[in-house]
Amino acid sequence: MTSFAVRTFILLALLLGGPLITILTGRVSLSGDWRTASRASTGLAPDAATTPEAVIQVYGARAFRWRGAFSVHTWISAKRAGADSYRVYEVVGWHGNNSVKSGEAEPDRLWYGAEPELYLDLRGAEAEGLIDGIEAAVESYPYEGRYRTWPGPNSNTFTAFVARRVPELGLELPPTAVGKDYLGGTTFFGPSPSGSGYQVSLFGLAGLLAGIEEGLEVHLLGLTFGIDPLDLAIKIPGLGRLPSPGRIDSVMADSNP
Repeated sequence: MTSFAVRTFILLALLLGGPLITILTGRVSLSGDWRTASRASTGLAPDAATTPEAVIQVYGARAFRWRGAFSVHTWISAKRAGADSYRVYEVVGWHGNNSVKSGEAEPDRLWYGAEPELYLDLRGAEAEGLIDGIEAAVESYPYEGRYRTWPGPNSNTFTAFVARRVPELGLELPPTAVGKDYLGGTTFFGPSPSGSGYQVSLFGLAGLLAGIEEGLEVHLLGLTFGIDPLDLAIKIPGLGRLPSPGRIDSVMADSNP
């Protein structure tokens, strides 16, 4: 075997090994019908009717079928103080068309059968003060009518765009949010989604990111390798962050005296 073939094999193993393990361990199902898959609430969000304070939450769940081996789908939810329902903001792409959806919905619902994970939980006055900024960012999203599953713009490009426009969120998206690093066709440098660092990206296909929250990431073909010194974690394509962060649990605990 030539040295080129060896290097190619190693590269493919690094890029595809994690997604393959994700499938083999049952974290992603390759079967199912999106028309009958559950979209039920999972109980992660506080009941809007009995929660008077403002709430902002960001969720993600494994994408449907084989895409879930590589990536999650992310969305943002918000409830103003005194409101009895949530608004959910997300991008959904069907047949190559990009649709920004904004409306009342259950924020913690299953994503076509996939369990959601909570990435951000802000409440009270801090959350109330950021909702106007979120809505302004949603309105200014520049890729309406455009959607590409890979490398972007897609649903994760949308969530990352909003996060960059509202850096006070401090949102750290998971390494499995493929598309979060797509900065556009003419922009190659910008802040990281958390607002705690910066990144360079070539059409979302190759790049580097360094931030206090994210740590150091290397992006190749839309997939992420990295290390997060603050959380003592590594980032692997398909598998995501190892070990999984416990930060959201502590945030939720702090919000419930």
